[in-house]
Amino acid sequence: MNAHVPSLQRSLPDVVAEYDTKKAGLEDALKAFGQAGSDLQMAVTIAGVYGDTRIDVGGPSAWVLEASLLKSAWKHVYDGLNIERLASPDDKRRWKMALEKPAAFTLDNIRATFGRYIQDPRGNILRGLAEVFCGLDQAYKSHDKVKIGVKGLPKRVIIGYIDNYGSSGRDKVESILNALAAYQGKPLITHRELSAILNNETALLADSVVPATRYEPEVKVVGRGVRLRRFANKNGHMIFEPDTLRDINKALAEFYGDVLPDTTEEKPTAKQASTALSKDLQYYPTPAKVVRDIVGDLYRLQGAKVLEPSCGCGRFMDALRAAKAEVIGVEADAGRAAQARAKGHHVLHGNFLETTPEPKFDHVVMNPPFYGKHYARHVEHALKFLKPGGRLTAILPASARYDHQHITDAWKGRWSDLPVGSFSDSGTNINTTVLTMTAPTEAAR
Repeated sequence: MNAHVPSLQRSLPDVVAEYDTKKAGLEDALKAFGQAGSDLQMAVTIAGVYGDTRIDVGGPSAWVLEASLLKSAWKHVYDGLNIERLASPDDKRRWKMALEKPAAFTLDNIRATFGRYIQDPRGNILRGLAEVFCGLDQAYKSHDKVKIGVKGLPKRVIIGYIDNYGSSGRDKVESILNALAAYQGKPLITHRELSAILNNETALLADSVVPATRYEPEVKVVGRGVRLRRFANKNGHMIFEPDTLRDINKALAEFYGDVLPDTTEEKPTAKQASTALSKDLQYYPTPAKVVRDIVGDLYRLQGAKVLEPSCGCGRFMDALRAAKAEVIGVEADAGRAAQARAKGHHVLHGNFLETTPEPKFDHVVMNPPFYGKHYARHVEHALKFLKPGGRLTAILPASARYDHQHITDAWKGRWSDLPVGSFSDSGTNINTTVLTMTAPTEAAR
């Protein structure tokens, strides 16, 4: 893959300086425009007497000009930094929405918006590809299946409702092709190439030519290594050639990492402590957005008794306390337990799996270690702390939902996948999901 380095030809301070200068000059520009209009009107009068023809020299208002200048500045930086190539489809959609009412054009806002693309262009390309393919088939969410050399990835994906412009299927085809192009260092797909594959299954299989039409010239096609088989019901199958599938495999394996915290152990040791403390010390703190979303979905927190196993430095505990809950944490690492206590939290220092259960909690909120299937021991143990009708909310590796059904089918709960890269800021790109379970009531027991 080629290195996709942002290619803005001018420094960002220079761009901001130009914007500031032009913004400051808008009032004078409008006055000059108005004076030019007056001069034009006078040029077609004799002694100031107007003829019967109306001369309209009205111009745009100041706020329209200012809004146009602001959007121009943001679009210039977006184009100059190659964000169209680096951003994921979801990021592009968010960008288009944000451009309807853009933020102030300042260096701080530019860095906040585009900084991660500048700092890690390749990482963002990989994230975009993962985002696209995880939305196509659950197999792409499974880290066991994307390890290089594993024969598990689907050779084709099903795409629904492939029709004309604006159809969800057409957009999905374009997203797949562009995600692959960004990773492979090929040009992004053109509308002519997209139209070609929609009409001819093998149009983008290899380098070729799209013939000229009455209105458009001949176009050279860059081979994408895919086929698109469409059916009468407007659904279709995108079929990947072996080299293309290998690129998908390599890209996802790189994104998730060579050493994955939730992959199955290849050669488990014969003797291991039942509570495996070393595994409990594995630590990926829950990002702030995930904390907000999960705590926001909980109900009746005021005065509720809540337990957080493996509480780390207390991120969940902070949000739960703010919601007026009575929170207790358990943490195996002494340093992190001290951090949480320093914030005023009640934390038991010890291995959660060795903690004696008391079924007295209304909620258990947890982000247990992701190692192998070790999370299962934590979930099973946590359920013993819930009072009848209490609720367990657990962040788990996606493999818990998609690869370990022999364990998780017994858990009668609701699953909700978190967005791709939800834990990137905490040091892992592992896909995650949220399991919600309710403890049986006394009557049910």
